[in-house]
Amino acid sequence: MYLTSDKVAIMGAAGAIGSNLAQTLLSTGTANQIALYDPFAAGLEGTAEEIWHCGFPNVKLTWSTDPAEVLAGAKYLVSSGGAPRKEGMTREDLLKGNCEIAKGLGQDIAKYAPELKFGVVIFNPADITGLTTLVWSGLEPGRISTLAALDSTRLQSALAQQFGVLPDQVTGCATYGGHGEQMAVFKGSISIDGEPLTRLLDTGRLSADDWAAIKEKVRTGGARIIKLRGRSSFQSPAQQSVAMLRGYLGERYGLPCGVYCHTDPFQQVMMAMPTSFGARGLDYEMPSGDDEDMAALTASYQHVAKLRDEVIAMGVLPPLADWGKVNPHLA
Repeated sequence: MYLTSDKVAIMGAAGAIGSNLAQTLLSTGTANQIALYDPFAAGLEGTAEEIWHCGFPNVKLTWSTDPAEVLAGAKYLVSSGGAPRKEGMTREDLLKGNCEIAKGLGQDIAKYAPELKFGVVIFNPADITGLTTLVWSGLEPGRISTLAALDSTRLQSALAQQFGVLPDQVTGCATYGGHGEQMAVFKGSISIDGEPLTRLLDTGRLSADDWAAIKEKVRTGGARIIKLRGRSSFQSPAQQSVAMLRGYLGERYGLPCGVYCHTDPFQQVMMAMPTSFGARGLDYEMPSGDDEDMAALTASYQHVAKLRDEVIAMGVLPPLADWGKVNPHLA
């Protein structure tokens, strides 16, 4: 009935994303052995009780405020266990505190779950928290990823609203580079109801101003959710994280994932790229785009690298030249 009976650890399970993750894993038939972690004991138990009350069959559910207990024997992990973004904050405002959490998560993985097959880091700024987790985890680069798909699904939604079509009629949406305000929106593969976006732009059926407004709406999509709902996104991150795990387990997953980049011109960062699942987790390739798209990707990479260097300066990440000492797979 379930795609895997291996243990899935959910970090930050007392929060809205974490509790939705547990429910989505079960309701989609993805996994039935789920271990919940959160330092907030009462909220954690509340999540577990709610999951039991759903009445899912054959559920093996445990919970603990001890990360060692939750991670021991885990083969998969999804972590939303950072501080949430509040109205008026950028993802980068969370940088130091959440990267310290990510360092601890990576060290805990190295201690208690060295056989982890695949993990997804959600909490912001995800490009950097995911990278920090990977460096300290000791795992192969393809074993840790970040949730990057929301920028692409937000682009699909914005175009569907612009043209009055169903989201499924908008295909080929992909944003690469950093997650959020510095994303690179690639337009060449996009079609609306079978018609290429580039043709719509060339013929003026989508004006340059409208296209710029759509891209801005996508870049600020997370902030808009906070303004509308008074809290950061939780349903869409849970849904897409489980879809990523299902991708690792053999289903097709066509949206970009955050992946560790280690070839020129992008080195020692984690950011959204065209990805595929292989024997060692995620593989990636360079995206193709016009000069405008590639320039945006380069600018986004530079932004992510700057944030990475700030975290190194904080002492949360080691210097680039020392990463191989912490994680031999990154040598």
